[in-house]
Amino acid sequence: MAPKQPRCPDCDGQLRTEAEETVCSDCGLVVDTDRIDHGPEWRSFDDSRTNPKRTGAPLTEARHDRGLSTEIGYDRDLSEHRRRKFIRLRRQHNRARIGRKRDRNQFYAFQEIRRLISTESLPTPVRDQACSLFRTAQKESLLRGRSLEGFAAACVYAACRINTVSRTIEETVATAKADRAEFQAAYDALNRELGLPVEPTSPAEYLPRYASELELSSAVERRAQALVDRTKEEGIANGRNPSGVAAACLYTAAKELDAEVTQREVAEVASVTPVTVRNTFQALAAEPPTQ
Repeated sequence: MAPKQPRCPDCDGQLRTEAEETVCSDCGLVVDTDRIDHGPEWRSFDDSRTNPKRTGAPLTEARHDRGLSTEIGYDRDLSEHRRRKFIRLRRQHNRARIGRKRDRNQFYAFQEIRRLISTESLPTPVRDQACSLFRTAQKESLLRGRSLEGFAAACVYAACRINTVSRTIEETVATAKADRAEFQAAYDALNRELGLPVEPTSPAEYLPRYASELELSSAVERRAQALVDRTKEEGIANGRNPSGVAAACLYTAAKELDAEVTQREVAEVASVTPVTVRNTFQALAAEPPTQ
């Protein structure tokens, strides 16, 4: 059954649509006008440089204002007078957009977090999680008496732990502007006050990255994974550095499969000492206990 055609509410006449208006053919009553166009307000061209999209960038946790503030761009085709004028406008705009001390702290800390993320080649979810943790810590007044650099490094490390991205404390501190004491104080405050949903790090999380840096084969990595499972079953990994256990398992697997790698090379990749690798290696080489 065909749908019923709309009729004029005044004289029940036939309606017709012309341009943006719907009018009655009999009495001329304008029934509807200025229809809403729900499509995009731009035209799309093959050349992306001429596609005038004005929707703006999406919201992001990686900026103190979530990316909502206006940016004054740069244009080389300006006279000297107008160029100086825009420099002054840009300076005043930056001062006005970061007016409070709280915003200045966020601005500086988020810059440091983005630097750490770039240096350690970490994914975008870790960056957003770290910025969100810093925002929450600031809201809970955890920053008082502690350094911003230490909290930035602690938030990056905590985000790595939450997202099961393998990074050690030594690697994070080495790239941060904070020392080990500042980092530890900030991370302890985060873990204690916010109750971070982190679990003990498994040595298996480090195996793919260490194997790639040492240029070991997939067979060595699979054998090392089996050795990691054995350390859990026999309790060898209890109380040991997970990074050191992963390094020792890779070294043991490399020795079994005749791959050329030294204890010092493995220890440097894992940021541990050769003694740490050697102790776990000797525990793996020992006969497993009889049941």
